[in-house]
Amino acid sequence: MKRVVITGMGVVAPNAVGLDNFSTAIQNGKSGIRFLPEMEQLKFACQVGGVPPVTPDLLGNYFSALTLKQLKAHGIRFGCIAGIDAWKDAGLSYPVEKESEPNWEAGCIFGAGMSGMSVIRSGIYMVDEGKVKRLGSSLIQQTMPSGISAHLSGILGLGNQVSTNASACSTGTEAIIMGLNRIRQGKAKIMLCGSCDSYGPYVWGGFDSMRVLCRKYNDSPTAASRPLSETAAGFVPGSGAGAMVLEDLDHALERGAKIYGEIIGGYTNSGGHRQGGTMTAPNPVGIQKCIQGALADADIGPEEIDAISGHLTSTMGDVLEIKNWSEALNRKGNEFPKINALKSMIGHCLSAAGSIESVAAILQLAEGFLHPSINCEDLHPEIAQVIDPDCIPQEKIAIPLNIIAKSSFGFGDVNSILIFKSYKS
Repeated sequence: MKRVVITGMGVVAPNAVGLDNFSTAIQNGKSGIRFLPEMEQLKFACQVGGVPPVTPDLLGNYFSALTLKQLKAHGIRFGCIAGIDAWKDAGLSYPVEKESEPNWEAGCIFGAGMSGMSVIRSGIYMVDEGKVKRLGSSLIQQTMPSGISAHLSGILGLGNQVSTNASACSTGTEAIIMGLNRIRQGKAKIMLCGSCDSYGPYVWGGFDSMRVLCRKYNDSPTAASRPLSETAAGFVPGSGAGAMVLEDLDHALERGAKIYGEIIGGYTNSGGHRQGGTMTAPNPVGIQKCIQGALADADIGPEEIDAISGHLTSTMGDVLEIKNWSEALNRKGNEFPKINALKSMIGHCLSAAGSIESVAAILQLAEGFLHPSINCEDLHPEIAQVIDPDCIPQEKIAIPLNIIAKSSFGFGDVNSILIFKSYKS
């Protein structure tokens, strides 16, 4: 199989936009969670969340005034910014002339969740009011699930596979695995992979109704997202996008591209809503089999994993996740890998979570550090029984890393694991 490397990255996160800003933010433990008055006005129990600091001036760097008038879906906007940044970071041609031939060797798999929810809401009201003719010509391209990949294809002139996947909170990690396999099989040279999701009451309302969102920290937003903590009180909703350019190693070397790291394995599966798994809870056996499947695909042993970028949502699922990793790797106490939770700083960005966290994982691998997991000074006692507390960095630590695993689990009892490795020429 072809070897696959990462040659470009882009990110739109609640605590920073742009790769350099994001790297600084995660190293410093900067939270992007803030109080949202709209949620209070609408009587949400959870009134905090993560919304990327995307300003009108920033939008103007990526879109024309006409495009912004036609493209109101925040999730697609986030995805396009992250995707364009990743493409440029990889040293690939941009802007791409509309008259040029498509790049038949380059494609895109970019996942999405409810990225056009606010646009759908506006459209429904117009239909109900008998104003169908005023819906406009851009409604479909903003609300169809594949809207993000379609937009990126048009912006960048991509002629290979262009698709959008959706697997709840596993979406971003799964998209990268799909791109990995496309290149491995020799069907593409370059794949732009990532995911995006939107924000606001129409996206987050269902979760608030389920009582799975944090409602105890409305007065202290930056303390609200508490993965691994005994006082975790539910997840904090977030939004944004992450993107990375995956490339055939030979192709990357031929054009002299910089290489952040290599993807040596990935695996997806489902727990089938069995053995304790449900629509909203994972089957522990399924998670362990997914971890072991990723190790087999990467052809490495469990002792070779240096660190884990956890899914870790700030719910009781955190305890189960640690136990599953320990069982699957047969490692516990101080033999457990280092593990951290980006959601402590950005909240749970839903379909965008896996891609944003993968960007963070690669930055750590390439730059030799582990970002802190903030707000877990009161480590959950059941977690402390399984792993040494020192396995969880609460401040940035400089550390050489060779292999880091990224896990994502989602509603529907679906799982995805990626294995990243430092690249050595």
